[in-house]
Amino acid sequence: MNQDLSIIQLVLHASFVVQLVMAGLMLVSLASWTVIFGKVFGLKRVRASNEDFEREFWSGRSLTDLNHGAGQRADGAPMERIFASGMREFLKLRERRLDASAQLDGARRAMRASFQRELDVVESHLSFLGTVASVSPYIGLFGTVWGIMHAFVGLSNLQQVTLASVAPGIAEALVATAIGLFAAIPAVIAYNRFARDIDRIAIQLETFIEEFSNILQRNAGAPSAAAGTAPLSTASVVS
Repeated sequence: MNQDLSIIQLVLHASFVVQLVMAGLMLVSLASWTVIFGKVFGLKRVRASNEDFEREFWSGRSLTDLNHGAGQRADGAPMERIFASGMREFLKLRERRLDASAQLDGARRAMRASFQRELDVVESHLSFLGTVASVSPYIGLFGTVWGIMHAFVGLSNLQQVTLASVAPGIAEALVATAIGLFAAIPAVIAYNRFARDIDRIAIQLETFIEEFSNILQRNAGAPSAAAGTAPLSTASVVS
């Protein structure tokens, strides 16, 4: 491979349309890598914060004490915000002296709504990776087809066609496919990995909702704390 067929020379000598395709794919690849690194650290932070709050939740502390600061921090755990939304709704319905089933149903609905909001945040930009993974090879293939077509149109003006005259044009076109694959392959791997991690986070949050609902069910219908009852606690379910 001589210097005329180096990657840089191939890109510089490609047609304008092919260069435009290559530039677009490189920008898409850069954006996907930005999303990938952001997701790696973001999901790691979500898992760590959920585990920290879950340990605190099952430590036997009063749920009333937990509720005082829950959901107020911007960097709090998704599990903490789900707990806060369920606890607020439960206490609100409890003060209105509704029946036990209404208290529990209201708390469940509030936690489900909060769960969906948290899941939407965790899944943000995941669809972008899926789009990059599925579309990039086709965009690169379009650049290759266009480049080969452009090369053959140029060869039509030559009386004698040799391999040396055909190779540069085809090689220039194939670089577009290579860049498309360069953008797509990491996006595919990252998408599958993040989808699996997000499923695990969703299962963890759903399990917490069910466990917390069981605790609230045992306290549903009881008089409010203002009437002199003890604060709600998980101590009775901790082994």
